[in-house]
Order: sequence, then C-alpha cells, then structure tokens
Amino acid sequence: MVERRFSQFLQKLPFSGAGHLYEPLERSELEILIGGQCDSKAIEREKTVVALSPKEASKCHKEDLAKAFYVDLQNGLSEFSVSQRRRVHGWNEFVADNTEPVWKKYLDQFKNPLILLLLASALVSVLTKEYEDAVSIAVAVLIVVTVAFIQEYRSEKSLEELTKLVPPECNCIREGKLQHLLARDLVPGDIVSLSIGDRIPADIRLTEVTDLLVDESSFTGEAEPCSKTDSPLAGGGDLTTLSNIVFMGTLVQYGKGQGVVIGTGERSQFGEVFKMMQAEETPKTPLQKSMDKLGKQLTLFSFAIIGLIMLTGWLQGKQLLSMFTIGVSLAVAAIPEGLPIVVTVTLVLGVLRMAKKRVIVKKLPIVETLGCCNVICSDKTGTLTANEMTVTQLVTSDGLHAEVSGVGYNGDGTVCLLPSKEVLKRFSNVSVGRLVEAGCVANNAVIRKNAVMGQPTEGALIALAMKMDLGDIKDSYVRKKEIPFSSEQKWMAARCSPKNEDQEDIYFMKGALEEVVNSCSTYNHGGIPLPLTPQQRAFYQQEEEKMGTLGLRVLALASGPELGSLTFLGLVGIIDPPRAGVKEAVRSLCQSGVSVKMITGDGLETASAIGRNIGLCNGKLKAMSGDEVENMEQEELADCVGKVSVFFRTSPKHKLKIIKALQECGAIVAMTGDGVNDAVALKSADIGIAMGQTGTDVSKEAANMVLVNDDFSAIMSAVEEGKGIFHNIKNFVRFQLSTSISALSLITLSTVCNLPSPLNAMQILWINIIMDGPPAQSLGVEPVDRDALQQPPRNVKDTILSRALILKTLLSAAVIISGTLFIFWKEIPADKASTPRTTTMTFTCFVFFDLFNALTCRSQTKLIVEIGFLRNRMFLYSVLGSVLGQLAVIYIPPLQKVFQTENLGALDLLLLTGLASSVFIVSELLKLCEKFFCRARKAQTHPDHI
Repeated sequence: MVERRFSQFLQKLPFSGAGHLYEPLERSELEILIGGQCDSKAIEREKTVVALSPKEASKCHKEDLAKAFYVDLQNGLSEFSVSQRRRVHGWNEFVADNTEPVWKKYLDQFKNPLILLLLASALVSVLTKEYEDAVSIAVAVLIVVTVAFIQEYRSEKSLEELTKLVPPECNCIREGKLQHLLARDLVPGDIVSLSIGDRIPADIRLTEVTDLLVDESSFTGEAEPCSKTDSPLAGGGDLTTLSNIVFMGTLVQYGKGQGVVIGTGERSQFGEVFKMMQAEETPKTPLQKSMDKLGKQLTLFSFAIIGLIMLTGWLQGKQLLSMFTIGVSLAVAAIPEGLPIVVTVTLVLGVLRMAKKRVIVKKLPIVETLGCCNVICSDKTGTLTANEMTVTQLVTSDGLHAEVSGVGYNGDGTVCLLPSKEVLKRFSNVSVGRLVEAGCVANNAVIRKNAVMGQPTEGALIALAMKMDLGDIKDSYVRKKEIPFSSEQKWMAARCSPKNEDQEDIYFMKGALEEVVNSCSTYNHGGIPLPLTPQQRAFYQQEEEKMGTLGLRVLALASGPELGSLTFLGLVGIIDPPRAGVKEAVRSLCQSGVSVKMITGDGLETASAIGRNIGLCNGKLKAMSGDEVENMEQEELADCVGKVSVFFRTSPKHKLKIIKALQECGAIVAMTGDGVNDAVALKSADIGIAMGQTGTDVSKEAANMVLVNDDFSAIMSAVEEGKGIFHNIKNFVRFQLSTSISALSLITLSTVCNLPSPLNAMQILWINIIMDGPPAQSLGVEPVDRDALQQPPRNVKDTILSRALILKTLLSAAVIISGTLFIFWKEIPADKASTPRTTTMTFTCFVFFDLFNALTCRSQTKLIVEIGFLRNRMFLYSVLGSVLGQLAVIYIPPLQKVFQTENLGALDLLLLTGLASSVFIVSELLKLCEKFFCRARKAQTHPDHI
C-alpha cells in the first residue's frame, strides 16, 4: 500500500523532461511527505468542528458526540487538534470592546447642552475681560464633567468583572493524560474532569457522572442544586431542564463527573450574557433628559432677550460697546451656571443619606430616577428570598400537622403543632420527634456560622432539628454505611448504630415519597408501627400534592432495621422563603403607586407560591413563562406585560425582553437581582439594583445601586429619597429663574423706555454671584418634605418647568420687577440721569427681593411656619452671609468705587426690607389659597366627610 501511494506521489511531481534521473527517497522522507498529506486532511477536518448549542448537545449519545468533535472520550484530544481548533475558536475568554480611548470618553461629557452653554458663556466672559466670572464658570463645568466621567467609567467595569467567574485552572484529559491547565486553554472537544468545589470552566456535555450536584443559582436563579446525568435527553427544553449539560461559571457542589466541552468563550451561554451586556447601553435618566431640555429652553429665552436689548439700544443710538457689555453681563446672569453644581450637591447629599441606610448608589442621577420609578422587576432567589432553604411544614405519618417559623441555617424559630399551636421540643411529641431525628441523621451537611457546608436541603433539615433542640442527635449514632443519593433512585440512606445502647443497626432514609414508601411496610402511629395500608399511601400522596401547590419541595422520611421493611415517619416541606420585611415593602410600594413584578428561573408552582406569599397584586397573580415571552412579538408583549406579575422559567434574554417591553410602555423600570443571569437586565433597566452580600461581582458592577444588607425594604427608602430630591431641584430652579427673569426684564424695560440702566455691569455680576452662591446652593440641601413622599411616582414626561412652576416663577418675578422699578422711579432725578444713590437703592432693593424670594422657595406648597425657620441651618447661614456681603458693598469705600454705590440710611434699609418682603408675603398667600381650594375640592369629591 505504501508503494502504491508512493507511485501516486511520484506521478504528481513536476518532471521537466524524459530521461530525468532521481534518487530514491529514504523511508523517513517518505513518511514525512505522506504525513504532510495526512496533516492537510486533518487540518481541514479540524476546521469543520463547530461548537454545539446546549440543546443540540443534550440530545446526542456519547458516541455521536465523540464523532461530532473527533475526540476519543478516554484519551481526549491531541496537541495538534488543540492548536488547530484554537485558530478557529480562539481562547476560552472574553475580550471587552474598549476601542474608545479614555480621553475621548471624558470629552464626550462636554456634549451636554447645558455644559456647552456654560462654556460659551465663559468664552464670552474672556473676550470681554471678565476673567473672574470666566474662571468660576470653568471650575463649575470641570467639577460637574469630572464627577460624571468618573461615575460612567466605573459603570463600564461591569464587562471586565465577568471574567472573575471564569476559573483560572481546570483538569483536562489530553493524549491520554490528566493535565492541570488554565481554563483559557480549553477548546471545543476537550475532555474535562470535574470534582466537588470546581467551578465549571466552559459549557460541557456530561459523559460520566457520579452523584453530581451543581449549584446553578447564579445562572438560572434556582436555589436548589441541580442533579446531573450523562444520559441523552429526548426533548429540547429550556436551559434549566438540560440535566446532562453544565454551564460555565456554575459550581460543582457534590459528586464528580466528566464531559466534552461544547462551547467556549463567547460561544458559551456565559458568553451570550457577555455579548448582550456589550450591546446594551445604559439609558439616560429622566433627570438628565429634563436638564438637557431645561438648558435648551433657557438658552433660547436668554439670548432672545439679550438680542432684543442690544437691538433696541442700537436703534436708540446708544453706544454699541456699552450695550454689548451689558448684554454679556446679562447673559452670564441668565445662564444657569449654578444649576449643575446645585444638582450635583443635591444628589451627593442624597447619596450620603442613602449610604447611612446601607444603600450604595454608584451613579448620581439614579438617586432622583428612583422618584419616578413606577415598576420594580425583581429576581426571586437571593433577592425576594434569602437563598436559604427552610422547612416550613411537617406532616407526620399519623396525620399530625406542624408549622415551622424562622428563616436561615440557624436555630431561630419554633415548631408548633396545629391547630393547638403547642411549641414542640425534642421528643415532647414522639411522631414529630422521630421525623425530625431521621432528617438530621440521614444527612451529610454541616452548619457553621449560619452557613451550610453541603446541600441546602440537608442544611434545612439540620436547622429544623436545631429548632427542636435536636441539633446534636446525629452524635448519638455511629454511621456504618451510606447509600448515596442518585438521580435514578431518588433517595439516600444511612445505616447507623446507637452509641450508648446495645441495639441492632437502624436505617434512616430520605427521598421522594414514591421511592421511600415503596421501601416501607409499616407507618409510625404515636411510636407504634402499624401496617401500611393503601389508604395511608393515598393520604400521603394527597398531602404531598397539597405541599406542592404551595411551591414546597417535599421529602419523605423513614427508619427501620432493614431496607424494604422500614417504618414510614412523614413528610417535610422545604422552600426558599421570602426575606424578612419583603411583604411589608411590597405593600408599601404598591400603595405609593409602584408595581412590583417577579422574574425568576424557577417553575410556576414555586414562583406563584412566593408571589402570593409576598402579596403581589394582592394575591391575584397572572403568570407568564419564558417560552411565552420568547414567542411573542415585542409590540404584543408590551401590550400585556403590565398585567403580568410573575414571569417564570426565564433566561437572561427573556428578562431583557421584559424590561424593554415595560420601557416601551413608558414605565421607569428598576430591576433587582444577584446573579449572572440578572446582569444584562440590570444594565438595561433605568435603575439596576444588586444585592451586596449574595450578589455576584458581575451583578454588582452592572447595577447602579447596591443594597449592602440585601434588604429589599431599603428600596422604599430610596424611592422616597428620589422624590424629595426632585422637589428640591424644582425649588432651586424656581428661585433662579425668577431672579434671572427679573434682572433681564429690568434692563429690557429701561432700554425700551430709553432710561438709564438701573443696574450697572458689576452690580449684575454681583447679583449673579448672590443668586448662584450660598442661598441658591442651600435650597438643594433642604430636608426631604414628608408630604412629597406620599405622592405617586412622577410622570417621566413631566418637565422641571411645569405649568404651576412657571406661573409661580412669573408671579415672583412680577413682584420683584414692580418693587425694584418703583424704587428706581422714586430715586431717579428729574433729568433722568443715573446717580450713585439711584443705583445703590435699586441694587440693594433687588438683592433683598432675591433673599426673601429664596426664603419662600424652600417649599412649593408648605408655608414657612410649617417647615420651620431653623430646619435648614445652611440656608440661614448663607442668607446671613449674603446680607453681610451686600452691606459691605454699600458701606466699604473700596467696594463703593468698584460697584458705584454710596452709604444708605437706616430708614432706607427699613424701607427696602419692608418692600422686598412683599414677594415673600404674596407667595405665602398663594400657598394658603392653594391649600384652601384643595380642601374645598376634596370636600366636593367626598361630601360624606363634611
């Protein structure tokens, strides 16, 4: 055969003529040439190897799987195959697409319309040699831009955090040898060996399994470890039902196994989450959108008035340079350079207040967004529940029922017999005591420091024993033999002998009801074994079904001298119960207009049971599966998503689709979660909320907010904080706009009437400093108004400049303009020439009006006597400082020259104070009228209350 292949090889050589002589090849050279042809075929073959989806791989028999990946299941791949496959599939890792340099990300912050407006103002100030004002504006811009950049940069680290769950090393079989490799070296077709404690390095189709349990809670959301098999599956269900597949990033909790790598890197299910996160952009918050719109509105308004002033002055023959200087001064005064600073300070203080409540906010605007959040979508496991399996119900073999209180892996709680509510301890009730004893002895878990080492279900049984003071009962026996649990037999048993008694060995068994009952011939009735009848079997089956409808996982327990003739002891119902305070938090959120929805990877019964338990939709649940979500068009889902309160058997893709559908309906959505499967939805939601203790690094980095103590009820406090912050921002905007409108209108009216300007350029800039200085800043730190917290979430379409706010602003501006013009008209000489006294009186009058206006702007609805003068001490200090500053401008000679002022008498100051207080009095009277009409409207709506 070798000779024939050699002849064929010779025929392909490029001879150039007859009679060409050649030397015969050595055998080693022949093997190289023939091997080269074989290698080329092998290379082509390796290129055809593709990663299989979990559903496809789950249906394959082991032999078909080996053929698909050209791998020997015993010896693994060759190094040649590995190198060729790596060229096609790459490394088993993720590479974040960070093509945009950091400096460009920083410059992108300057695209904000309000920031661009401020920069233009600073540039004009430089051109007119107003350097102090230019510097102050530039500093304000840099502070705001830098804070925003830092927050955004930190949020983008979420992609990098995904790599933290990928294990650095794994055990792999190659060329017949078990090798310890880096996880990034794996390629499709590699044979990986798994043992307890290993984190799965890639998506793997199992080919050998020994009692393998895998914790997939971070991926699927299910609290219970998944029992794995190596048998092919007939149908392709969702990912949570693929019992012969293990996924990258999950954890081997018990047993061992071996399998073929079917997906690496971005071709794994973990990689799908990674790609989805890369594709998602964090949406702009409602506050950011409102600020953008406000900046554009103020820009158009300010420059329209300034243009009118300059045009009118030019038509009247006034010096264009003088009018330009006044126009620029007004531009600086009108442009809200203090607004970004005040908003930032307000948000920072909100963040600090929330930090005291153990809530960490990573993005400042998110604080306010909580105030308009009207939908909260929450993961179940680890968020609404503690991810701590707990026994909640018992049914003994003789028909006694007991309820169990307390949550977690500890002895806190009681076991109460129903309906008498008798608290049981040790063997005060023989039937209950023996049932609890069996669960504790047939057990391999250990509880240390309120954490379970082993299976969560077994931890729940030990915690049950601790509540009955039987936590040490296991020490009374010596274990001689164990028959471990397997997915085929669905039970485990331990043969033990009592330590201090000369008795025969006892078997303790736990498992599925059907399997345990089949091993029993009697049942316990008050400590006496009685024959197990069909009626008793039917009763136990009925009780199991009842527990199942409540979402409980049911375990049956038995004991006796021999397998096959055991004594049935009863049933225990186990569930991952709601966290403490969740039910109350859901009720409070619903009462305040926030809808709560649960999105989980669990099945319908468990999800519905938890939903009813925590009071979703007052117990009237409508549920939808992940498959239904997937089969719906986005528009169709958007039409019905608001009516659904529980979504079950969902994947990360389903969660993202649900969030998008709610957002299309106009909802502001908060998403809470703790696992990898929640990361994409956390980033896509308007507000992403992660758990601080049980949350993965991925979920924490993808979220905008972290609950340090995993306390779901803290969300209610955060929502209240958001509502209060928005009200403070509106208070500041009203104050600043009323001052800006007044200053612009004064100059406009004097110019149109051909009168001298009531305020010179330096006085306008001083007013600008007062306006954007301490009094304005202190409005942003006003304590949260409790009445505002009772209001429903604000409509995201509502702008900061609401109709009511505009009317109140214009009213305040009208009073300020009228009072200031009155003083100007009263003090101006007959020849209409401006004098130092005229400008001093007008200037001081305007500043006093400004300070009284700030006082009434502390609340839009409450009177000053209701909120209290001393409640905001920072406001008092800032007003006092502003008054002292104004007096310095009037009475200190060097400042008199700069501002063109002169001394005023005590009566002058008294007159100005009394007149300026009119804006405060008018605003307070308006609040009284609003209160009166609101009460009258309520009385008409509810006449029975009269």
